[in-house]
Amino acid sequence: MSGPTGYLSPAVAGSGAIALGVAASASALGEVRVLARSDASAWRAEEQAENLCRRVEGGDASRLRVTTSPSDLTGCDLVVEAIVEDHDAKAAMLASLGEVCPDADLATTTSSLGIGELGATAGIAERFFGFHVFNPVAKMELVELCLTESLGDGVADRARAFCEALGKRAVEVPDHPGFVVNRLLFPYLFDAVRLMEELDLDPAEVDACMSLGAGQPMGPLELLDFVGIDVAVAIGESLHQASEAEYHHPPDRLIEMAKAGKLGRKSGQGFYEY
Repeated sequence: MSGPTGYLSPAVAGSGAIALGVAASASALGEVRVLARSDASAWRAEEQAENLCRRVEGGDASRLRVTTSPSDLTGCDLVVEAIVEDHDAKAAMLASLGEVCPDADLATTTSSLGIGELGATAGIAERFFGFHVFNPVAKMELVELCLTESLGDGVADRARAFCEALGKRAVEVPDHPGFVVNRLLFPYLFDAVRLMEELDLDPAEVDACMSLGAGQPMGPLELLDFVGIDVAVAIGESLHQASEAEYHHPPDRLIEMAKAGKLGRKSGQGFYEY
């Protein structure tokens, strides 16, 4: 049964930055369950929760219940999946969540995968929607909300109410890989990499031009490090598969960096060292 926030007992499957950002934001509304993959992931999630909840008005880390057992999510009325950007991994997780939580609405934070295809693969299309938030979740106001025609009665209204309760601006977007933001953003980011190589520029020079000259809060190469080089490659590959446009294909430089483990901030090295 839903309330004025859209949901009374939400949960998040995942323990990365996006997953914990969603959980911390939802902690301002009440108790939230967090499903971590392992004991080590659960310990890290509990350590990070305190800091993240402090960034949310009304956030309360004591309301986060971290678990490694999917059965602990039984009874939740919403589960937001926020794991690795991989179709098969997400579909498997969502199918499992659908069985464990037969009465819950399900959502995904995917930034590049098709919602209809994911929902059909997992067998949950009638209660599944796209909930694309942005990092850092506590600060960023936008949610790209993807509501497909397969949804059952009430799901769309609950999803909209949840976004409003979180203090987010929900923009309803079509079910197309990359939605709106990434369709526009990643060709620009990829072009910055190509230009850097073509003109033999230093990453800091490219970033300074765009932050100081275009008024952007973060230059494109610094932003790629923030997003994660591996995530950027996955998004680019999904966009390219859908459009076959060359500007959507990730540059070779990014693919090589991802293979070498130079993933940006999260690995300590990308275009910059951290």
